[in-house]
Amino acid sequence: MINIKKFPNLILMLFFSLLTIISCQKDDGPGGGGPQENIPDTFSEYFGNSVSRNFLGNVIDTNKNPIEGVTITIGNQTALTDSNGVFILNNATVNERFGYIKAEKTGYIHGSRSVVPSNGTNKVTIMLLEATVVGTVSSGTPETVTANDGSSVSFDGNFTKEDGSPYSGSVDVIMHHLDPADEDMPMQMPGMLYAENEEGAERMLQTLGMLAVELSGSGGEDLNLAEGSTSEIKIPVDASLMGIAPATIPLWYFDEVNGYWKEEGVATLQGNMYVGTVSHFSFWNCDIPAEAITLCVTVTDEDNNTLNNLYVTITSATFGTRGGYANDNGEVCGFVPSDESLVLNVYNYNVCGENALHTETVGPFSSDSNITVIVPDNPDIIQETVVGTFNTCDDNAVTDGYVQVTYGNQSFTDAVTDGTFEVNLLRCNENNEFTIKGSDYVNLQTTDSISYTFTTPLTDIGVITACNSITEFIQYTIDGETAFFISDNITANFYTDSPNTNGPSLDIYGNGDGQTTCFYLFSRLDETSYEGTYDNLDWNDINDTGFNISECIGIANTNNNIIYNLTTLGDVGEYIDINFSGSYEDGNGGSHTITGTIHVLRDN
Repeated sequence: MINIKKFPNLILMLFFSLLTIISCQKDDGPGGGGPQENIPDTFSEYFGNSVSRNFLGNVIDTNKNPIEGVTITIGNQTALTDSNGVFILNNATVNERFGYIKAEKTGYIHGSRSVVPSNGTNKVTIMLLEATVVGTVSSGTPETVTANDGSSVSFDGNFTKEDGSPYSGSVDVIMHHLDPADEDMPMQMPGMLYAENEEGAERMLQTLGMLAVELSGSGGEDLNLAEGSTSEIKIPVDASLMGIAPATIPLWYFDEVNGYWKEEGVATLQGNMYVGTVSHFSFWNCDIPAEAITLCVTVTDEDNNTLNNLYVTITSATFGTRGGYANDNGEVCGFVPSDESLVLNVYNYNVCGENALHTETVGPFSSDSNITVIVPDNPDIIQETVVGTFNTCDDNAVTDGYVQVTYGNQSFTDAVTDGTFEVNLLRCNENNEFTIKGSDYVNLQTTDSISYTFTTPLTDIGVITACNSITEFIQYTIDGETAFFISDNITANFYTDSPNTNGPSLDIYGNGDGQTTCFYLFSRLDETSYEGTYDNLDWNDINDTGFNISECIGIANTNNNIIYNLTTLGDVGEYIDINFSGSYEDGNGGSHTITGTIHVLRDN
């Protein structure tokens, strides 16, 4: 079973691989003994009609660091990952039941992800493997290259270039063994565990191990085996799977053009190794096939509101567990075994614990299906919505960008197409802080990562602006319409014992144009814990704590219901983060609302 606690927001599209074997006979999965299967003339007929879908994803290395400059291809559309390793491709042409995303960059072996596209933004994560040379062989000489884990490949010495012409010289062998016991394997493997068998029928796969092999000539040219040549490959079987490993198992190779696996040959278990013979190189996979259907799950609360970013798993008594995160429509899709009852679990983020929020039995399903799962109300879990406006540095709406909300140790990335964003999530009672960062994908500019406190159930961030050159700012919006942004002439001073406040205080002053854009915040802080939530300061009460704002429009102290969250109070030269919202009266008794963010460097 996948380790929920260690599994961050990285695999955001549901696909179900298989972890348990009950038979080594070909196609003896659920439904294998049923009526005669109707196999189409061409495999692509399984995919359904062409549709237009949006994709947002990230590409990372094996240390989970973002990789910039990766070329992403979906159909005939391409994009590059930005400094966060993120890519956006909207209105990409895919199929109803199949979409294929390729990721390529020099220095890494080819990566990809295949998905069952949903109607919302399809989110994927691809972990690229470095093109590390394991060994070097020479043409014309039979040789074997063995990795540290025992995986190996043998060559007869005959190689060809991409154009089919013979190659003579040294050959660098790039090789990676992918172990099903490794929780990162679903991000590293190409496509998804979806395949065409020898009869042309679609199958979901249960993997016991994969081997990636790429060959490179002395001039960097891509090589493969010469026609008529074969190689023996050995793929280790993890000790935890040896008890269920069959004596023989079908071999499958990954079709990098089409994005799915194809059956070709068999492997035999020798000790703890599957040994097989192949005639070309790509990813090779030892798998048991099973008949499958696509299942799309929509997660809602009791009031029929969709719930996003929750982790949904499907467990098969026969084939094990896999899962993924619900997208912005509360939906997650993938292949599951046909004609079998399944256990569905919905989890919150690991920061809230590992117990499922909801469990139910679903199925069996004999055809592609859509279901809705209702998560009961839970007093220990709070539903939050974070909204705001995301502008470019020129104060125009970002139309091709994204925001990243980080809660606990997990980040959720949501696309921005019209300058507005809305992120829905559940949180725990004991943790009410998060950070947010926006990226303008077109202009390659970002905001800082800014700390906030939830103002349950709706947190209005106000306006965030993507300007890398701006190091600090004060931003606030009056009545949801008039926005003010100050980024110059800002001072922020903290006093542990101010004579004006008879205790710790924080004063922040921003003088924009000095007339219509100015801001002054002063406070008396709690003596034991500076950071926290405050309301309006009553200066007449020497023991009261809180904040007051004085700005060009004028905020009166009477009927002042503004709440302030001091989330970060750094040392000198570090950031102070405050967000605030509420209602107030101006000097003439007029009623207004205000929301704002302070992200400034401490001067004293």
